[in-house]
Amino acid sequence: MKKYIALSVLFLGSLNLLAQDVMTPEKLWELGRVSPIGITKDGNAVVYRVTTPSVNDNDFSSKVYSVPISGGTATEIEDHSDLVRDENRSPDGKHLLYHKAVKLQKVLGKDYYEGVEESNVMIYDALDYRHWDTYNVGEYNHVFYKKVGEEEGIDIMKDEPYYSPQKPFGGSSDYTWNTDGTKILYVSKKLTGTEYANSTNTDIYEYDLQSGQTKNLTENNLGYDKYPAFSSKGNLAWLQMKRDGFESDKNDIIVRHNGVDLNLTERWDGTVNSFKWSPDGSKIFFVAPSGGTVNLFEVDFPGNTKKIPVVKEVAKGDFDITGIVGFSGNKIILTRTSFNQATEIYSYDLKSKAWNQITKVNDAIYDSISLSTIEKRWVKTTDDKEMLVWVIYPPNFDASKKYPTLLYLQGGPQGALSQFYSFRWNFQVMAAQGYIVVAPNRRGMPGHGVQWNEDISKDWGGQAMDDYLSAIDALCKEPFVDDTRVGAVGASFGGYSAFYLAGIHNNRFKTFISHAGVFNLESMYGTTEELFFVNWDIGGSYWDKNNSNAQKSYTAFNPINNVDKWNTPMLIIQGAKDYRVPVGQSQEAFQVLQLKGIKSRFVLFPEENHWILTPQNAKVWQGEFFRWLKETL
Repeated sequence: MKKYIALSVLFLGSLNLLAQDVMTPEKLWELGRVSPIGITKDGNAVVYRVTTPSVNDNDFSSKVYSVPISGGTATEIEDHSDLVRDENRSPDGKHLLYHKAVKLQKVLGKDYYEGVEESNVMIYDALDYRHWDTYNVGEYNHVFYKKVGEEEGIDIMKDEPYYSPQKPFGGSSDYTWNTDGTKILYVSKKLTGTEYANSTNTDIYEYDLQSGQTKNLTENNLGYDKYPAFSSKGNLAWLQMKRDGFESDKNDIIVRHNGVDLNLTERWDGTVNSFKWSPDGSKIFFVAPSGGTVNLFEVDFPGNTKKIPVVKEVAKGDFDITGIVGFSGNKIILTRTSFNQATEIYSYDLKSKAWNQITKVNDAIYDSISLSTIEKRWVKTTDDKEMLVWVIYPPNFDASKKYPTLLYLQGGPQGALSQFYSFRWNFQVMAAQGYIVVAPNRRGMPGHGVQWNEDISKDWGGQAMDDYLSAIDALCKEPFVDDTRVGAVGASFGGYSAFYLAGIHNNRFKTFISHAGVFNLESMYGTTEELFFVNWDIGGSYWDKNNSNAQKSYTAFNPINNVDKWNTPMLIIQGAKDYRVPVGQSQEAFQVLQLKGIKSRFVLFPEENHWILTPQNAKVWQGEFFRWLKETL
């Protein structure tokens, strides 16, 4: 029996008369992108940056503002260095932490030979020759510290061919001072070459300023250790995954207290995104996926007692809490998004449970348009589970009409499908162009228990694909869905899903869009840069005939094995500097489509990576996305 929960009044058609416009790709690129810098030292205001894209200049510009936490008018400020505590300054204020790249290894032709300065060649003896969107030229990020006012600092990783911050997304959260400023903690994966590509084993290292000695604080853990942070009482916390090679393992909060490590979230059936100590050091607040959203939780810190830490869900709603900025009295300052709203900064009163929107950067635009209506449904899966499915309706939805419908295929494959706000895969824009969007929380997504999250690994073409089809089949029973005009669209694992479904969908879909999708698992294994990912999720190498998990992936779950059944138009989009899902994946799939005479288009971005980041390219991306749907759906 189908169950559903309406999040707002579903049929708004004739009632929403004040806002006549809808969100468009052009309006989407007028939105300011809000990122918090911090809370002022007096605790009364939030300092934040607004980054605005310019399509004409093909660039971004930023301004910094301050606004009272209690609400009010934002003030543009030139210099915030004295307003917000600099986390990279030592507790005594005398030193600064920073990082920069250091050349350590010969890679380029000119590194080996004289007189070839204009040569363009790279020479490798092991893997890790490229990562995400750049080639390794023998440079490594290193952590430095220096006295305030001095130009050059001390490299605490001198001559080590290791990274800190970690590639490709690490930043200043990968290093920190201890509470008295005598030691520096930093995150690094101290492996090189092929070992580096096969492992997720980052550790937290402690550098002693006086002795110059470094020790590994987490050498007994084989998975990720990251985001070290001290409480006001000097207790060290960090996020930890236990299993080497599993980049989407359960993320737990570990606290080291009096030399003993305590796992505060071990008994909680979820995975942590990020955390922050309470000001008094008695508890930790964290954000984590939960039931199709990302919510705020707290866990108490009992110290070295037999008391079991208690995890509580502090704040939740039909939105995503994407980060914790800090604290001001009884209020916790957070960032929040929803399908209808880009990031803004809010306060949440921990006593009264009241929300207050602090920044209102994009309110004027949202107030001028009709918004989508969002519905949460529960759909029965083929293995008799209840699956949450988000349904996003066009503005001014009219249930007496029939609408073309898009099945959204989430990436990851362990990415949460929550109330996110994307500047490409934007449900608000899709719905505003007249499409119903169906977004199922299929197998593999966090927020529904650890087991649900893990069920995707080594089963890419199994239950997850059945979940997709269960979701779209359920919606196609509705009279307002035009079941002759249904498409499936997605990126990364979502792109893989489009390729795989194209061979098994039995004419459910009239069109597909695949962005950066995995098409051939064998060539994917042979060219992707982080081998730990394919080793874990696919099961291993294609030549290991004794590995039943891997062989099942390469046979039953490989899209190339079903191309004889392909008969549906497909748009393929790819960034040429994508080394996670390399360009050959899309080229192989497009070649199949063309040789089979199936309507298809290949949109290649030579300078983009796994994502499309520059304004003009993003405008073309949106244009091609909706042009294709207009032609085929």
